[in-house]
Amino acid sequence: MRAYIGLGANLGAREITIQRAVSLVAAHEEIELVGQSTLRETDPVGVVDQPRFLNGVVALDTTLSPRELLDELLRVERELGRTRDGERWGPRTIDLDLLAYGSQVVDEPGLRVPHPRLHERRFALEPLAEVAPDLEIPGRGKVSEILQQLH
Repeated sequence: MRAYIGLGANLGAREITIQRAVSLVAAHEEIELVGQSTLRETDPVGVVDQPRFLNGVVALDTTLSPRELLDELLRVERELGRTRDGERWGPRTIDLDLLAYGSQVVDEPGLRVPHPRLHERRFALEPLAEVAPDLEIPGRGKVSEILQQLH
């Protein structure tokens, strides 16, 4: 299945951490990296008094289920020093978000796919449009069209 992962970091050596995260995810035997956007600097959302983010997206082909893929992303975050005891939307060394998993819709405790705020987030939509402009987000439309509707 083709999956899309949002990448973000605003602490430490951001670009190095993101590239390390991509390498660790791609090293999994059931994951193949098939595309990667350029990285872009973005302003923080939510908690605005923090450093700017570096954001991007990778496209993966995987035989993992959405839950297994999420578990792998969380494992990589922990390996790279991510803790989840700070404030929501606060500074972080690495953030890996499962944005979309094919055309599947998943709504389970701790896992919602497509990402529930994807359609509101230019910092995720722009790099996603770079790797998959025609991707249909269930219930929302094509990534390129969603991005055009943002102000």
